[in-house]
Amino acid sequence: MEWLASSDYWLGRLVVQRGLAAIYLVAFLSAANQFRALIGANGLTPVPAYLRLVSFRSAPSIFHLHYSDRFFAAVAWSGVALSAAVLAGLADLVPLWGSMLLWAVLWVVYLSIVNVGQVWYSFGWESLLCEAGFLAIFLGNRQIAPPVLVLLLLRWLLFRLEFGAGLIKLRGDRCWRDLTCLDYHHETQPMPGPLSWYFHRLPRPLHRVEVAGNHVAQLVAPFGLFAPQPYATVAAAIMIVTQLWLIVSGNFSWLNWLTVVLAASVVDWSMIFASPAPAVAALAAPLWHDALVVAVTTLIVVLSYWPVHNLLSRHQLMNASFDPLRLVGTYGAFGTVNKVRVEVVIEGTDEPEITADTQWKEYHFKGKPGDLNRHPPQVAPYHLRLDWLMWFAGLSPIYAEPWFIPLAVKLLENDRATLRLLAGNPFPDTPPTFLRARLYRYRFTTWRQRRATGAWWDRDLIEEYLPPVRLQPPP
Repeated sequence: MEWLASSDYWLGRLVVQRGLAAIYLVAFLSAANQFRALIGANGLTPVPAYLRLVSFRSAPSIFHLHYSDRFFAAVAWSGVALSAAVLAGLADLVPLWGSMLLWAVLWVVYLSIVNVGQVWYSFGWESLLCEAGFLAIFLGNRQIAPPVLVLLLLRWLLFRLEFGAGLIKLRGDRCWRDLTCLDYHHETQPMPGPLSWYFHRLPRPLHRVEVAGNHVAQLVAPFGLFAPQPYATVAAAIMIVTQLWLIVSGNFSWLNWLTVVLAASVVDWSMIFASPAPAVAALAAPLWHDALVVAVTTLIVVLSYWPVHNLLSRHQLMNASFDPLRLVGTYGAFGTVNKVRVEVVIEGTDEPEITADTQWKEYHFKGKPGDLNRHPPQVAPYHLRLDWLMWFAGLSPIYAEPWFIPLAVKLLENDRATLRLLAGNPFPDTPPTFLRARLYRYRFTTWRQRRATGAWWDRDLIEEYLPPVRLQPPP
Protein backbone atom coordinates (compact mmCIF):
# COMPACT_ATOMS: atom_id res chain seq x y z
CA MET A 1 0.00 0.00 0.00
CA GLU A 2 1.79 3.08 -1.29
CA TRP A 3 0.03 5.53 1.03
CA LEU A 4 1.70 3.79 4.01
CA ALA A 5 5.21 4.73 2.83
CA SER A 6 7.19 7.86 2.02
CA SER A 7 10.52 7.63 0.21
CA ASP A 8 11.20 11.31 1.04
CA TYR A 9 12.22 10.29 4.56
CA TRP A 10 14.79 7.64 3.64
CA LEU A 11 17.66 9.81 4.87
CA GLY A 12 15.84 10.61 8.11
CA ARG A 13 15.34 6.89 8.69
CA LEU A 14 19.03 6.28 8.04
CA VAL A 15 20.01 8.91 10.63
CA VAL A 16 17.57 7.48 13.17
CA GLN A 17 18.71 3.89 12.72
CA ARG A 18 22.42 4.67 12.83
CA GLY A 19 21.94 7.00 15.79
CA LEU A 20 19.84 4.47 17.67
CA ALA A 21 22.39 1.73 17.01
CA ALA A 22 25.14 3.99 18.41
CA ILE A 23 23.11 4.63 21.56
CA TYR A 24 22.41 0.92 21.95
CA LEU A 25 26.16 0.38 21.69
CA VAL A 26 26.86 2.84 24.51
CA ALA A 27 24.05 1.41 26.64
CA PHE A 28 25.26 -2.19 26.30
CA LEU A 29 28.85 -1.11 26.93
CA SER A 30 27.73 0.66 30.12
CA ALA A 31 25.91 -2.47 31.24
CA ALA A 32 28.82 -4.78 30.47
CA ASN A 33 31.35 -2.65 32.33
CA GLN A 34 29.32 -1.96 35.47
CA PHE A 35 26.85 -4.79 36.08
CA ARG A 36 29.10 -7.05 38.16
CA ALA A 37 29.50 -4.53 40.99
CA LEU A 38 25.95 -3.16 40.84
CA ILE A 39 23.59 -6.04 40.07
CA GLY A 40 25.83 -9.09 39.74
CA ALA A 41 25.43 -12.16 41.92
CA ASN A 42 27.63 -10.49 44.56
CA GLY A 43 26.69 -6.92 43.64
CA LEU A 44 25.09 -4.16 45.67
CA THR A 45 21.56 -5.22 44.63
CA PRO A 46 21.94 -8.74 43.16
CA VAL A 47 19.76 -9.82 40.26
CA PRO A 48 19.16 -13.35 41.68
CA ALA A 49 17.65 -11.90 44.86
CA TYR A 50 15.49 -9.54 42.79
CA LEU A 51 14.26 -12.31 40.51
CA ARG A 52 12.97 -14.21 43.54
CA LEU A 53 10.67 -11.26 44.27
CA VAL A 54 9.25 -10.50 40.81
CA SER A 55 7.45 -12.60 38.22
CA PHE A 56 8.18 -12.82 34.51
CA ARG A 57 4.84 -11.17 33.83
CA SER A 58 5.67 -8.08 35.87
CA ALA A 59 9.28 -7.83 34.68
CA PRO A 60 9.80 -9.76 31.42
CA SER A 61 13.45 -10.73 31.04
CA ILE A 62 15.48 -13.55 29.59
CA PHE A 63 17.25 -13.69 32.96
CA HIS A 64 14.19 -15.35 34.46
CA LEU A 65 15.27 -18.39 32.46
CA HIS A 66 18.83 -18.33 33.77
CA TYR A 67 21.14 -15.95 35.55
CA SER A 68 24.84 -16.02 36.21
CA ASP A 69 27.40 -13.26 35.96
CA ARG A 70 29.04 -15.09 33.07
CA PHE A 71 25.72 -15.32 31.23
CA PHE A 72 24.93 -11.65 31.83
CA ALA A 73 28.37 -10.65 30.56
CA ALA A 74 27.87 -12.76 27.44
CA VAL A 75 24.47 -11.15 26.82
CA ALA A 76 25.76 -7.61 27.36
CA TRP A 77 28.86 -8.04 25.17
CA SER A 78 26.72 -9.71 22.49
CA GLY A 79 24.57 -6.57 22.59
CA VAL A 80 27.71 -4.47 22.07
CA ALA A 81 28.75 -6.58 19.07
CA LEU A 82 25.28 -6.61 17.50
CA SER A 83 24.85 -2.86 18.00
CA ALA A 84 28.21 -2.24 16.32
CA ALA A 85 27.21 -4.49 13.41
CA VAL A 86 23.91 -2.65 12.92
CA LEU A 87 25.72 0.69 13.21
CA ALA A 88 28.03 -0.48 10.43
CA GLY A 89 25.03 -1.22 8.19
CA LEU A 90 24.31 -4.92 8.68
CA ALA A 91 20.54 -4.35 8.88
CA ASP A 92 20.57 -2.90 5.36
CA LEU A 93 22.46 -5.87 3.92
CA VAL A 94 19.99 -8.55 4.97
CA PRO A 95 16.38 -9.16 3.85
CA LEU A 96 13.62 -7.13 5.48
CA TRP A 97 12.69 -9.92 7.89
CA GLY A 98 16.35 -10.29 8.86
CA SER A 99 16.61 -6.56 9.58
CA MET A 100 13.52 -6.72 11.79
CA LEU A 101 15.00 -9.70 13.62
CA LEU A 102 18.23 -7.82 14.35
CA TRP A 103 16.36 -4.86 15.82
CA ALA A 104 14.04 -7.19 17.74
CA VAL A 105 16.99 -8.97 19.36
CA LEU A 106 18.49 -5.64 20.44
CA TRP A 107 15.17 -4.60 21.96
CA VAL A 108 14.54 -7.90 23.78
CA VAL A 109 18.05 -8.04 25.20
CA TYR A 110 18.11 -4.45 26.44
CA LEU A 111 14.58 -4.71 27.84
CA SER A 112 15.74 -7.82 29.72
CA ILE A 113 18.58 -5.83 31.29
CA VAL A 114 16.40 -2.85 32.20
CA ASN A 115 13.74 -5.05 33.79
CA VAL A 116 16.25 -6.54 36.23
CA GLY A 117 18.32 -3.38 36.65
CA GLN A 118 16.30 -2.15 39.65
CA VAL A 119 17.22 1.31 40.97
CA TRP A 120 20.25 1.58 38.67
CA TYR A 121 17.98 1.45 35.60
CA SER A 122 15.04 3.44 36.92
CA PHE A 123 15.47 6.58 34.84
CA GLY A 124 13.59 7.90 31.85
CA TRP A 125 16.30 7.34 29.26
CA GLU A 126 16.15 3.59 29.85
CA SER A 127 12.44 3.34 29.01
CA LEU A 128 12.93 5.83 26.20
CA LEU A 129 15.55 3.60 24.58
CA CYS A 130 13.29 0.57 24.95
CA GLU A 131 10.34 2.42 23.41
CA ALA A 132 12.34 3.85 20.52
CA GLY A 133 14.04 0.50 20.01
CA PHE A 134 10.68 -1.25 19.70
CA LEU A 135 9.51 1.19 17.00
CA ALA A 136 12.81 0.72 15.13
CA ILE A 137 11.88 -2.92 14.54
CA PHE A 138 9.19 -1.78 12.10
CA LEU A 139 11.07 1.07 10.36
CA GLY A 140 12.25 -1.27 7.63
CA ASN A 141 15.58 -1.13 5.84
CA ARG A 142 16.88 0.27 2.58
CA GLN A 143 14.85 -2.29 0.60
CA ILE A 144 11.55 -0.46 1.28
CA ALA A 145 10.36 3.09 1.67
CA PRO A 146 10.04 4.31 5.28
CA PRO A 147 6.58 3.50 6.71
CA VAL A 148 4.62 6.68 7.42
CA LEU A 149 2.78 5.29 10.45
CA VAL A 150 6.03 4.39 12.22
CA LEU A 151 7.40 7.86 11.47
CA LEU A 152 4.27 9.30 13.06
CA LEU A 153 4.74 7.06 16.11
CA LEU A 154 8.28 8.41 16.47
CA ARG A 155 6.84 11.93 16.41
CA TRP A 156 4.28 10.93 19.02
CA LEU A 157 7.10 9.62 21.22
CA LEU A 158 9.06 12.84 20.76
CA PHE A 159 5.93 14.88 21.55
CA ARG A 160 5.34 13.00 24.82
CA LEU A 161 9.01 13.30 25.74
CA GLU A 162 9.24 17.06 25.24
CA PHE A 163 5.72 18.15 26.18
CA GLY A 164 5.76 15.95 29.28
CA ALA A 165 9.04 17.51 30.37
CA GLY A 166 7.63 20.98 29.77
CA LEU A 167 4.44 20.31 31.74
CA ILE A 168 6.27 18.81 34.71
CA LYS A 169 8.31 22.01 34.92
CA LEU A 170 5.32 24.31 34.54
CA ARG A 171 3.44 22.40 37.28
CA GLY A 172 6.49 21.98 39.48
CA ASP A 173 9.07 24.33 40.86
CA ARG A 174 8.10 27.99 40.92
CA CYS A 175 11.53 28.93 39.54
CA TRP A 176 10.47 27.57 36.13
CA ARG A 177 7.60 30.04 36.08
CA ASP A 178 9.64 33.04 37.22
CA LEU A 179 12.51 32.04 34.88
CA THR A 180 15.14 31.65 37.64
CA CYS A 181 15.79 27.87 37.62
CA LEU A 182 18.96 28.19 35.55
CA ASP A 183 20.45 30.41 38.25
CA TYR A 184 20.94 27.12 40.12
CA HIS A 185 20.62 24.18 37.74
CA HIS A 186 24.05 24.24 36.09
CA GLU A 187 25.66 24.00 39.53
CA THR A 188 23.25 21.54 41.17
CA GLN A 189 22.54 19.13 38.28
CA PRO A 190 23.50 15.48 38.97
CA MET A 191 26.75 15.47 37.03
CA PRO A 192 28.15 18.77 35.72
CA GLY A 193 30.24 18.72 32.56
CA PRO A 194 33.37 20.57 31.40
CA LEU A 195 31.44 23.73 30.50
CA SER A 196 28.95 23.73 33.39
CA TRP A 197 31.07 26.13 35.46
CA TYR A 198 31.02 28.64 32.60
CA PHE A 199 27.28 28.21 32.03
CA HIS A 200 26.65 28.82 35.73
CA ARG A 201 28.66 32.05 35.58
CA LEU A 202 26.64 33.48 32.68
CA PRO A 203 24.85 36.75 33.51
CA ARG A 204 21.46 36.18 35.09
CA PRO A 205 19.53 37.77 32.19
CA LEU A 206 20.95 35.03 29.94
CA HIS A 207 19.71 32.41 32.41
CA ARG A 208 16.22 33.87 31.94
CA VAL A 209 16.64 33.50 28.19
CA GLU A 210 17.71 29.86 28.70
CA VAL A 211 14.57 29.06 30.67
CA ALA A 212 12.30 30.88 28.24
CA GLY A 213 13.91 29.05 25.32
CA ASN A 214 13.37 25.75 27.12
CA HIS A 215 9.67 26.53 27.53
CA VAL A 216 9.37 27.28 23.82
CA ALA A 217 11.13 24.02 22.90
CA GLN A 218 9.06 21.87 25.26
CA LEU A 219 5.63 23.54 25.40
CA VAL A 220 5.20 25.13 21.97
CA ALA A 221 7.44 23.36 19.45
CA PRO A 222 6.02 19.85 20.10
CA PHE A 223 2.73 20.84 18.47
CA GLY A 224 4.64 21.79 15.34
CA LEU A 225 5.83 18.21 14.90
CA PHE A 226 2.48 17.32 13.32
CA ALA A 227 2.33 20.40 11.08
CA PRO A 228 3.11 20.24 7.33
CA GLN A 229 6.67 20.73 6.15
CA PRO A 230 8.70 22.87 6.50
CA TYR A 231 7.06 23.79 9.83
CA ALA A 232 7.63 20.33 11.29
CA THR A 233 11.32 20.61 10.42
CA VAL A 234 11.49 23.99 12.13
CA ALA A 235 9.91 22.52 15.28
CA ALA A 236 12.37 19.62 15.24
CA ALA A 237 15.29 22.00 14.67
CA ILE A 238 14.29 24.02 17.75
CA MET A 239 14.35 20.83 19.80
CA ILE A 240 17.70 19.74 18.36
CA VAL A 241 19.33 23.08 19.18
CA THR A 242 17.93 22.94 22.71
CA GLN A 243 19.21 19.40 23.20
CA LEU A 244 22.66 20.32 21.92
CA TRP A 245 22.68 23.15 24.46
CA LEU A 246 21.94 20.61 27.20
CA ILE A 247 24.63 18.27 25.87
CA VAL A 248 27.37 20.88 26.18
CA SER A 249 26.13 22.14 29.57
CA GLY A 250 25.92 18.84 31.47
CA ASN A 251 25.97 15.04 31.49
CA PHE A 252 22.56 13.40 31.10
CA SER A 253 23.46 9.95 29.87
CA TRP A 254 22.05 9.42 26.35
CA LEU A 255 18.77 11.24 27.02
CA ASN A 256 19.68 14.31 24.97
CA TRP A 257 21.34 12.36 22.17
CA LEU A 258 18.34 10.05 21.82
CA THR A 259 16.06 13.09 21.70
CA VAL A 260 18.19 14.49 18.87
CA VAL A 261 17.90 11.16 17.04
CA LEU A 262 14.12 11.16 17.40
CA ALA A 263 13.94 14.75 16.15
CA ALA A 264 16.01 13.76 13.12
CA SER A 265 13.14 11.53 12.00
CA VAL A 266 10.99 14.65 11.60
CA VAL A 267 13.45 16.70 9.57
CA ASP A 268 12.85 16.86 5.83
CA TRP A 269 16.46 16.25 4.87
CA SER A 270 15.68 16.74 1.17
CA MET A 271 15.40 20.48 1.92
CA ILE A 272 18.97 20.44 3.22
CA PHE A 273 20.62 17.87 0.96
CA ALA A 274 19.37 17.62 -2.60
CA SER A 275 19.83 13.86 -2.63
CA PRO A 276 17.16 11.71 -4.29
CA ALA A 277 16.12 8.50 -2.61
CA PRO A 278 17.85 5.34 -3.84
CA ALA A 279 15.61 3.33 -6.15
CA VAL A 280 15.45 0.41 -3.73
CA ALA A 281 14.32 2.68 -0.89
CA ALA A 282 11.29 3.75 -2.89
CA LEU A 283 9.83 0.27 -3.15
CA ALA A 284 6.56 -0.53 -1.40
CA ALA A 285 6.76 -2.86 1.56
CA PRO A 286 5.28 -6.37 1.36
CA LEU A 287 1.74 -6.80 2.60
CA TRP A 288 2.77 -8.68 5.75
CA HIS A 289 4.96 -5.76 6.82
CA ASP A 290 2.15 -3.27 6.23
CA ALA A 291 -0.14 -5.44 8.33
CA LEU A 292 2.38 -5.51 11.17
CA VAL A 293 2.81 -1.73 11.02
CA VAL A 294 -0.96 -1.17 11.21
CA ALA A 295 -1.26 -3.62 14.12
CA VAL A 296 1.59 -1.99 16.05
CA THR A 297 0.15 1.47 15.41
CA THR A 298 -3.22 0.35 16.74
CA LEU A 299 -1.55 -1.12 19.84
CA ILE A 300 0.40 2.09 20.55
CA VAL A 301 -2.72 4.22 20.09
CA VAL A 302 -4.64 2.09 22.59
CA LEU A 303 -1.80 2.06 25.12
CA SER A 304 -1.38 5.82 24.75
CA TYR A 305 -4.47 6.33 26.89
CA TRP A 306 -2.35 6.08 30.03
CA PRO A 307 0.36 8.63 29.16
CA VAL A 308 -2.27 11.03 27.82
CA HIS A 309 -4.24 10.63 31.04
CA ASN A 310 -1.03 11.30 32.96
CA LEU A 311 -0.25 14.43 30.93
CA LEU A 312 -3.72 15.81 31.70
CA SER A 313 -3.55 14.87 35.39
CA ARG A 314 -2.83 17.44 38.08
CA HIS A 315 -0.64 14.78 39.70
CA GLN A 316 1.54 14.12 36.66
CA LEU A 317 4.15 11.38 37.04
CA MET A 318 7.59 12.43 35.85
CA ASN A 319 8.94 9.18 34.36
CA ALA A 320 6.85 6.03 34.27
CA SER A 321 6.04 3.02 32.14
CA PHE A 322 2.49 1.71 32.09
CA ASP A 323 3.25 -1.75 30.73
CA PRO A 324 6.04 -4.22 31.53
CA LEU A 325 7.28 -4.19 27.93
CA ARG A 326 7.85 -0.41 28.16
CA LEU A 327 6.05 0.20 24.88
CA VAL A 328 4.46 3.53 25.80
CA GLY A 329 5.67 5.65 28.70
CA THR A 330 5.53 9.14 30.10
CA TYR A 331 8.55 11.38 30.49
CA GLY A 332 9.74 14.46 32.30
CA ALA A 333 12.77 15.89 34.05
CA PHE A 334 13.64 18.37 36.79
CA GLY A 335 10.16 19.28 37.94
CA THR A 336 12.05 20.50 41.00
CA VAL A 337 15.45 22.18 40.83
CA ASN A 338 17.78 22.01 43.82
CA LYS A 339 19.02 25.37 45.01
CA VAL A 340 21.98 23.90 46.93
CA ARG A 341 24.38 21.16 45.86
CA VAL A 342 25.14 18.52 48.48
CA GLU A 343 27.63 15.70 47.98
CA VAL A 344 28.32 12.56 49.96
CA VAL A 345 32.07 12.17 50.39
CA ILE A 346 33.29 8.70 51.40
CA GLU A 347 36.54 8.44 53.37
CA GLY A 348 38.55 5.59 54.81
CA THR A 349 41.49 5.04 57.12
CA ASP A 350 43.83 2.10 57.70
CA GLU A 351 44.63 3.06 61.29
CA PRO A 352 43.65 0.48 63.94
CA GLU A 353 41.83 2.99 66.12
CA ILE A 354 40.10 6.31 65.52
CA THR A 355 41.58 9.31 67.30
CA ALA A 356 41.48 13.06 66.87
CA ASP A 357 44.61 12.75 64.71
CA THR A 358 43.31 10.01 62.43
CA GLN A 359 44.17 10.60 58.79
CA TRP A 360 41.25 9.98 56.44
CA LYS A 361 41.68 9.36 52.73
CA GLU A 362 38.92 10.26 50.29
CA TYR A 363 37.48 7.98 47.61
CA HIS A 364 37.11 9.75 44.28
CA PHE A 365 34.53 8.95 41.63
CA LYS A 366 34.92 9.08 37.86
CA GLY A 367 32.21 11.62 37.20
CA LYS A 368 30.65 13.19 40.27
CA PRO A 369 32.28 16.18 42.02
CA GLY A 370 34.83 15.34 44.70
CA ASP A 371 38.32 16.76 44.30
CA LEU A 372 37.92 20.53 44.35
CA ASN A 373 40.63 21.04 41.71
CA ARG A 374 39.37 18.49 39.21
CA HIS A 375 37.73 19.87 36.11
CA PRO A 376 34.25 18.28 35.72
CA PRO A 377 34.63 15.60 33.01
CA GLN A 378 32.64 14.88 29.90
CA VAL A 379 30.93 11.54 30.49
CA ALA A 380 27.68 11.43 28.48
CA PRO A 381 26.40 9.63 26.52
CA TYR A 382 28.14 6.97 28.62
CA HIS A 383 26.33 6.52 31.92
CA LEU A 384 28.10 6.20 35.29
CA ARG A 385 25.32 4.63 37.30
CA LEU A 386 26.91 4.70 40.76
CA ASP A 387 27.98 8.33 40.37
CA TRP A 388 24.42 9.26 39.36
CA LEU A 389 22.90 7.48 42.38
CA MET A 390 25.41 9.18 44.69
CA TRP A 391 23.78 12.49 43.75
CA PHE A 392 20.44 11.14 44.96
CA ALA A 393 22.09 9.86 48.12
CA GLY A 394 23.03 13.44 48.91
CA LEU A 395 19.40 14.54 48.57
CA SER A 396 18.19 12.02 51.13
CA PRO A 397 19.53 8.81 52.73
CA ILE A 398 16.21 7.20 51.77
CA TYR A 399 17.31 7.13 48.12
CA ALA A 400 20.47 5.23 49.09
CA GLU A 401 18.90 2.82 51.55
CA PRO A 402 19.04 -0.32 49.36
CA TRP A 403 22.69 0.03 48.36
CA PHE A 404 24.78 2.46 50.44
CA ILE A 405 25.63 0.14 53.35
CA PRO A 406 26.47 -2.70 50.91
CA LEU A 407 28.72 -0.19 49.12
CA ALA A 408 30.50 0.58 52.39
CA VAL A 409 31.01 -3.13 53.01
CA LYS A 410 32.47 -3.63 49.52
CA LEU A 411 34.93 -0.77 50.05
CA LEU A 412 35.98 -2.17 53.43
CA GLU A 413 36.68 -5.45 51.62
CA ASN A 414 38.59 -3.73 48.79
CA ASP A 415 36.19 -5.44 46.38
CA ARG A 416 37.81 -5.30 42.96
CA ALA A 417 34.58 -5.03 40.94
CA THR A 418 33.34 -2.13 43.06
CA LEU A 419 36.66 -0.30 42.98
CA ARG A 420 36.61 -0.42 39.17
CA LEU A 421 33.64 1.95 39.33
CA LEU A 422 35.77 4.54 41.14
CA ALA A 423 38.55 6.82 39.94
CA GLY A 424 41.11 5.13 42.16
CA ASN A 425 41.74 3.18 45.36
CA PRO A 426 43.40 5.09 48.22
CA PHE A 427 44.17 1.74 49.88
CA PRO A 428 45.87 -0.35 47.18
CA ASP A 429 47.79 -2.64 49.53
CA THR A 430 45.43 -3.43 52.40
CA PRO A 431 41.73 -2.63 52.89
CA PRO A 432 40.74 0.27 55.14
CA THR A 433 39.92 -0.56 58.74
CA PHE A 434 37.26 2.12 59.07
CA LEU A 435 34.98 3.88 56.62
CA ARG A 436 32.86 6.99 57.03
CA ALA A 437 30.79 9.35 54.89
CA ARG A 438 30.31 13.07 55.31
CA LEU A 439 27.87 15.48 53.70
CA TYR A 440 29.28 18.64 52.12
CA ARG A 441 27.77 21.63 50.42
CA TYR A 442 29.53 22.13 47.08
CA ARG A 443 29.44 25.35 45.07
CA PHE A 444 31.24 26.49 41.96
CA THR A 445 34.09 28.88 42.71
CA THR A 446 33.82 32.51 41.63
CA TRP A 447 35.89 34.01 38.85
CA ARG A 448 38.24 35.46 41.46
CA GLN A 449 38.62 32.17 43.35
CA ARG A 450 39.18 30.32 40.11
CA ARG A 451 42.03 32.64 39.09
CA ALA A 452 43.62 32.59 42.56
CA THR A 453 43.43 28.87 43.38
CA GLY A 454 42.70 27.03 40.13
CA ALA A 455 39.87 25.21 41.93
CA TRP A 456 36.55 24.53 40.25
CA TRP A 457 34.69 23.86 43.49
CA ASP A 458 34.47 25.17 47.02
CA ARG A 459 32.85 23.16 49.81
CA ASP A 460 31.68 23.36 53.42
CA LEU A 461 31.02 20.47 55.79
CA ILE A 462 27.33 20.08 56.66
CA GLU A 463 27.16 16.99 58.83
CA GLU A 464 28.13 13.39 59.26
CA TYR A 465 26.32 11.11 56.80
CA LEU A 466 27.59 7.73 57.97
CA PRO A 467 29.53 7.42 61.26
CA PRO A 468 32.80 5.46 61.18
CA VAL A 469 32.06 1.78 60.57
CA ARG A 470 34.23 -1.32 60.28
CA LEU A 471 33.73 -4.92 59.33
CA GLN A 472 32.81 -7.22 62.18
CA PRO A 473 36.10 -8.76 63.34
CA PRO A 474 36.25 -12.56 63.15
CA PRO A 475 35.56 -14.41 66.42
